[in-house]
Amino acid sequence: MDEPAPRPKRTRIQREKRELIGEAALEVFSRHGFRGSTIDQIADEAGMSKPNLLYYFKNKEEIFTTLIQRLMETWLAPLRAMDAAGDPQTEIRSYIRRKMEMSRDFPRESRLFANEILQGAPRILPLLEGELRELVDEKATVIAAWMREGRLKKSDPYHFIFAIWATTQHYADFDVQVRAVLGEKRGSEGRFEDAARFLEGLFLE
Repeated sequence: MDEPAPRPKRTRIQREKRELIGEAALEVFSRHGFRGSTIDQIADEAGMSKPNLLYYFKNKEEIFTTLIQRLMETWLAPLRAMDAAGDPQTEIRSYIRRKMEMSRDFPRESRLFANEILQGAPRILPLLEGELRELVDEKATVIAAWMREGRLKKSDPYHFIFAIWATTQHYADFDVQVRAVLGEKRGSEGRFEDAARFLEGLFLE
């Protein structure tokens, strides 16, 4: 049986247009969620006509799936980087720092992911049950070994990871609340550094 012909490479203009659409879709999806967003809204945000947009993506689902897949690659990179051969304190500290940096730098992406989870993850459940679970299993095994060796305080390694997710992503998903409560002085850009130092102490000391 003949193998299918390889898909032709996209031109520079096609790549730029898809990037433009992706950026517009991220803005729309992060504000309205998947269900509340429309192709028309994305086209308006991208500054192009709906027919032009549909030349690059078949439908709203394809745009969303492309965004989520790219987001998951970025989101999982800090956890992948956790080194079993490294010093546990250094590795956990680095993980917390990188997660806080992502909350600071990628708040729209965090809201996009949170909206999908709150809807029951209908478009990414296989990814959560597959790639994400495998990675968390791997890193939970590493953390459990550090705990058995007395290099970290003993606890459930899975809930240890979940707690880091919850506390770091809070500063993206609830940033308005954080800034409102901290006030103008403490709610400035330095709030992320303050939070990182606090979380390092919470999880490591």
